[in-house]
Amino acid sequence: MTDRYLSVDQVAELLGTTARFPRRLIEERRIRYVKVGRHVRIPVSAVEEFIKSRTVEPIRLRRTSLRRVA
Repeated sequence: MTDRYLSVDQVAELLGTTARFPRRLIEERRIRYVKVGRHVRIPVSAVEEFIKSRTVEPIRLRRTSLRRVA
């Protein structure tokens, strides 16, 4: 149990969004969370997994396919 748990407001600040966005993720069950009484907490590892699973890598173009016309 070494994972740190964040509140909805802390996750929103970490992601640079309003609190509405993490609440929607919880409601749609798109992110792991823990209920502690009436409070909702999100593990830091769940936020990292969410970000990693939605990271889009850039496409690398091959130089040979780009030719100049003389």
